Amino acid sequence: MTDKLAPILQIGEILISSDILTAEFCCDLDVCKGACCVEGDAGAPVTLDEVMLIEEQVNEVWDELSASAQAIIDKQGVAYTDQEGDLVTSIVNGKDCIFTCYENGLCLCALERAARKKASGTSPFIKPISCALYPIREKTFSDGTVALNYHQWDVCRCAREKGKSLHLPVYQFLKEPLIRRFGEDWYKELCDVADDLHRQGFL
Repeated sequence: MTDKLAPILQIGEILISSDILTAEFCCDLDVCKGACCVEGDAGAPVTLDEVMLIEEQVNEVWDELSASAQAIIDKQGVAYTDQEGDLVTSIVNGKDCIFTCYENGLCLCALERAARKKASGTSPFIKPISCALYPIREKTFSDGTVALNYHQWDVCRCAREKGKSLHLPVYQFLKEPLIRRFGEDWYKELCDVADDLHRQGFL
């Protein structure tokens, strides 16, 4: 171990940026109003499996979607390939995710809201994992290596401020989606590494 925390750590087979352990973050919807769903120039990255799951749930959320979103879905479906060759959710007006809906002035995900309203409350699919994991971004390299990076976006400044006030690191804030993506055992290993680094004074 060096005298400072290495920028990249390996947890199981996954490479992670050390910022995920050190940066603090907590969404503050009351301030940002869900801006991440309506800002940007492309939809949320999705897998083919997620597209199939989303297509199965479109009818459940159809009435919550805007007329523009419904028209886009009818025309090109729930996803498209962006300029970088990535499969992403369809968008309206060049930025808004088609699954945005509004409640008490907040922009929410219609898919997530529908999933959490179900009686079981444990739907295997809530929303695209790329959305659930933000501000972590996942990248898979040509050799199959998976890397997780911490991304900073201006619209999430309030989330960074709230995270600092709560002393809540990114990996703890994202416990549920990290477990959903990588499993309980992997997340426990991540926490064990973080605890060990705390004891050694690196965090």
